[in-house]
Amino acid sequence: MQKIFGNKSTTPKKALLLGAGFVVKPTLTFLIENGVEVTVACRTLESAQKLCKDVKNTKAISLDVENEEALDAEIGKVDVAISLIPYTFHPLVIKSAIRKKVDVVTTSYTSPAMVELEKDIQEAGITVMNEIGLDPGIDHLYAVKTIDEVHKAGGKIKSFLSYCGGLPAPEASANPLGYKFSWSARGMLLALGNTARFLKDGKTEEIPGHDLMSVAKPYSTGYTGFAFVAYPNRDSTPFKEKYSIPEASTIIRGTLRYAGFPEMIRCVVDLGFLSQETQDFLKPSSNPLTWKEATAKILKSTSSSEQDLTWAISSKHSFANTEEKNRIIAGLRWIGLFSSDPIIPRSTPLDTLCATLEKKMAYEDEERDLVFLQHKFEIEHADGKKETRTSTLCEYGDPKGYSAMAKLVGIPCGVAVMQVLAGKMEKGLLAPYTPEICDPLRNELREKYGIDMVEQTVA
Repeated sequence: MQKIFGNKSTTPKKALLLGAGFVVKPTLTFLIENGVEVTVACRTLESAQKLCKDVKNTKAISLDVENEEALDAEIGKVDVAISLIPYTFHPLVIKSAIRKKVDVVTTSYTSPAMVELEKDIQEAGITVMNEIGLDPGIDHLYAVKTIDEVHKAGGKIKSFLSYCGGLPAPEASANPLGYKFSWSARGMLLALGNTARFLKDGKTEEIPGHDLMSVAKPYSTGYTGFAFVAYPNRDSTPFKEKYSIPEASTIIRGTLRYAGFPEMIRCVVDLGFLSQETQDFLKPSSNPLTWKEATAKILKSTSSSEQDLTWAISSKHSFANTEEKNRIIAGLRWIGLFSSDPIIPRSTPLDTLCATLEKKMAYEDEERDLVFLQHKFEIEHADGKKETRTSTLCEYGDPKGYSAMAKLVGIPCGVAVMQVLAGKMEKGLLAPYTPEICDPLRNELREKYGIDMVEQTVA
């Protein structure tokens, strides 16, 4: 494994690292190389042992975070708990940390359930640091930097756009979605159904999840080698307050994908393949249907012949033109929806499709991923002059090391953990929205680990 971390710390600290995802390993390696003794806890002992294999000063355990007594026992043994499990479980970890007076770090957004615990966190005198991965995380560090600089010089942020994409590198993107899965296909596809809210020209706009792909548009980053499309995600409106930019009339945070992605997804949605409704014909079976048979039932086609399936598709989805129709039908064929291959039945159209996508669209051993993150600021300076400034991170994964996504989530998390252990963070429920928190994190990531966003004036 390529060594990308810094010098070892001599401080004998202990950490509990909760999780089994792809981000855990770079975080674990970072902490070990900085002198921290780490207990890795997963639901299954096998998963924890796999993560700890060939890593010194680690201990693997099985732990159910819903078992309060067991969680308290493990958190009580350490100086910090790092929660890299699904965000819905973070409050359980934080409650245990409050009882045991142990600090916590997560890479997730600060949820309402966490905010409810803020008073207890303060009274326990602990630090609970959130939102310190890539997005959220690195994005905050550089948004706060530029906003603070502009404000200190008497200027205003009139518009703020921020888009991030975790994608296969261009040479690995040869499939109909231009996408590959390093995590749950289900999670990615379900996220496409979330309503997006944002501020545009002074007005709050809301896009229902089922219309999200309809508003995806080509997006120019200034890096002309990339053909990106962008669409809003989540709720961008709170960032007016979080980033202290009350003067901004446009605030949009969103996602980048390669061109062609939205049209494919919109078709898949119209055809009913993202339905979470249980279907008897998709239930696990020793004699599963073929994909063309399942597709015929989902589309209510007269037969499973490709001609009839194509007719059924055309009746449910409107194509922009013949060229687009041919491209999308070819994409559905590539996925296997017209084939005689047996489905991997998972009860619902969504989960059955995900099983096939995860198999067909996984990263091969020598393939690398790409992370592209860009902020675009429309600035009005104190003298009235206008400027458009971008701040850009373009990072490729290392096929012999970590993916770009794992590195850019794991290392910021690790740096934050070390700062918490060193007592450099204030107590309370924190996220990187102030220069006091952001500056030390950003400087260390840039100076020690080469993680930086490049700033340019483009207009």
